[in-house]
Amino acid sequence: MENPSKPSSDRFIKIDIPQPIRPDGAGATDPGPRNVMLDLQNPNLLVPPVTDAGTVPNLRFSFSDTHMQLNHGGWSREITVRELPIATTLSGVNMRLTPGGVRELHWHTQAEWAFMITGRARVTAVDQNGRNFAADIGVGDLWYFPPGIPHSIQGLEEGCEFLLVFDDGSFSDIDTFSITDWFAHTPKDVLAANFGVPENSFDHIPSGQRYIFQGQVPKPLAEVQVPDPYGTVPLSLTHKLLAQEPIRTPGGTVRIVDSTNFPASTAIAAALVEIEPGAMRELHWHPNNDEWQYYLSGQGRMTAFAASGTARTFDYRAGDVGYVPFGYGHYIQNTGDTTLWFLEMFKSDRFEDISLNQWMALTPHELVADTLHVGPELMDALRKEKWPVVKYPKSK
Repeated sequence: MENPSKPSSDRFIKIDIPQPIRPDGAGATDPGPRNVMLDLQNPNLLVPPVTDAGTVPNLRFSFSDTHMQLNHGGWSREITVRELPIATTLSGVNMRLTPGGVRELHWHTQAEWAFMITGRARVTAVDQNGRNFAADIGVGDLWYFPPGIPHSIQGLEEGCEFLLVFDDGSFSDIDTFSITDWFAHTPKDVLAANFGVPENSFDHIPSGQRYIFQGQVPKPLAEVQVPDPYGTVPLSLTHKLLAQEPIRTPGGTVRIVDSTNFPASTAIAAALVEIEPGAMRELHWHPNNDEWQYYLSGQGRMTAFAASGTARTFDYRAGDVGYVPFGYGHYIQNTGDTTLWFLEMFKSDRFEDISLNQWMALTPHELVADTLHVGPELMDALRKEKWPVVKYPKSK
């Protein structure tokens, strides 16, 4: 048997340690101390492009760097302004529920928008007019609960993992109005009077908020659906995003969802973007609000242009959150060899973006050419139609 204390070249993976030096020689080696693995994941922070300048704030935070809230029945972790101070319009929660795991009956003063990443779950809600709603959610499906509407989430046979997005950057999912928390902080004689039952009916209620707990896998929806004399909610609170026909362009696809095709979602609009290797989300900006991003797979980079000669480049991987303040010009480039998938979300009832290419194409060409000192090669290539994702041209 080999001596485990003896060094062996077979035990180590050799990596090229990156150094903060540009090809033109700017910079110097970093002998340490340093976190080499983070430097490898963030090459554009270690060696920024020469076009980066100024003091653009941090626009990236990883769920892997957040506190994990562990419960019997699942876990959760969140990114708010405490983790990413620039992200004032939206916050996000990454949550996992086991088979039968329950995110308890609760409500909050913020709108909740959700995307199912893996598995399946059952969601329920009741609106202010006593109309109930229940649905089973699968991969790529959305749900939306307006502010103040009570609801629940429960994992089905395979459990589930999903992203929750709220229209308030300061919101914490721990600080919700939970049914167990309310019961625990209401005198039992008041509970008895409210429900018309003896006080001892409440001898075993939880002593505080349960938040997430382990339950039984629910029966088929048809067997447990509660008949409602007031009917169901008039607008569906769920939407099958992957079932949408996407916008297809060379290099990828985009599926846009807002109040025009998911009428219940009046506070949050979104797009699911697919970028193939060798392609990018085109240079653009959003004229209506900040952009909150969640990266589902692959890796990419984004440069945010903040005007006044300032710009900064960030690298993103699966599980990262990105943020683009209102009006900032930006792109998202696939820097890996697999497809890059991410969500871009906005505190708005409509998805809106402005394409740099389309803007230039629809402006008098002499004006554009004189402004940028460019010739026919660029001007003739401009497109009047918008391509959200573009493929790089082949090198000559």
